[in-house]
Amino acid sequence: MRQTVTIPSRTTDPLRPAGRKARAARPAPGVSRAGQIIGPAFVAAIAYVDPGNVATNLTAGATFGYLLVWVVVAASLVAMLVQFQAAKLGMATGKSLPRLCRERFPRWGARLLWLQAEVVVLATDLAEFVGAAIGMRLLFGVPVALSAALTALASMLLLELRRRGRTRPFELMSAAALLLVGTGVGYDILVTGHQSASGLAAGLVPALHGQSSLVLAMGIVGATVMPHAVYLHSALAPGHGGSADIAWRQPALIRRALRLDCALALGVATVVNISMVALGAGLGAATGGAWAGDLLEAHAELASRIGGGAALAFAVALLSSGVSSAGVGTLAGDVVMHGFLGRRVPVHLRRLVTMIPAVAALLLGVSLTGLLIVSQVVISLGVPVALFLLVLFCRDRSVMGPLVNAPLTTRVAGAAGAVVALLGCVLPFTMLS
Repeated sequence: MRQTVTIPSRTTDPLRPAGRKARAARPAPGVSRAGQIIGPAFVAAIAYVDPGNVATNLTAGATFGYLLVWVVVAASLVAMLVQFQAAKLGMATGKSLPRLCRERFPRWGARLLWLQAEVVVLATDLAEFVGAAIGMRLLFGVPVALSAALTALASMLLLELRRRGRTRPFELMSAAALLLVGTGVGYDILVTGHQSASGLAAGLVPALHGQSSLVLAMGIVGATVMPHAVYLHSALAPGHGGSADIAWRQPALIRRALRLDCALALGVATVVNISMVALGAGLGAATGGAWAGDLLEAHAELASRIGGGAALAFAVALLSSGVSSAGVGTLAGDVVMHGFLGRRVPVHLRRLVTMIPAVAALLLGVSLTGLLIVSQVVISLGVPVALFLLVLFCRDRSVMGPLVNAPLTTRVAGAAGAVVALLGCVLPFTMLS
């Protein structure tokens, strides 16, 4: 007997504004359909080159050279798998991960999940504001508190594209920001003149050197697999390609398109992160080990030892990283609140509220590098929750239909999630000890 399945009703993009300007996506067959699906991963990939990544990767390179490149590669491969799962979940259900939790869990459970997710988003905002503030300070010499306000304004302008329903320009600008960060870091690697192909190859072999290298390795993992990117990607994907109906009727097409999207976007992010480690190694070698990863000192070292062009490229890359990731963080916060609670506040108001902790910390003169470290510790606490929820839903055929995980995929995702979750749980105690 032929088994029939009920295709979930099509839902509109949870981040797309209602009204006359909101237009439903028109399905197109074949390659054009797959092309419509490409894009959301580039928005999510911004989270993988945020200022927290810059700080941890540069410090790893300055302290241990190319030793921890294998950690960056391994964490990035896990990130690709995780983001593919998040996108697939969104396409199969037409709903975000937080919304599925609200519909399937008790009310008190959804509220607890919302609370921890909000803490993670606030910590993410803190890191992004600090990074952008450092970039503006380096470029324009303005106080860091004013830099935070300017960052909020820049991210609001970026969000206007999304608020007005201009999804493609927003995704293209996210991709451009990703490439801008990579270009700045790549230029600095070339001008420092300390590239080492043999060192990079040796760094691909798993190895550690003492407890401090273990702490940095865990920090790289915590800064790479980001909970808010998981929540956001699950909400962005349904806005492409006609949502759940096409996902259930043409699952093979959806899988190929989502794999390509994640591979392209996160592949670029992986190269950028490896380049950050190489830049840190180059600066560490150029200073004879005197520089240990501080972002402000990195700019000064580049300016004094290499030249103004290298320092400018570094500042622009850091500013682009902070501003673009701040906009992505605001979108993720909107997804979290609307999904878990069924409520929404204007993104501009949310931007103003979430910048308060960062501005307050900057006004109090807290160490900028210290703020970045604390933010990564807090974010790491949310990693196990997001990964557990993702694997839980993606293995359920009643939720995923033909896009359900294969048993092997579930085992691999579960094992990878367990390792990352374990590191995320241990990281705070190790870093604070």
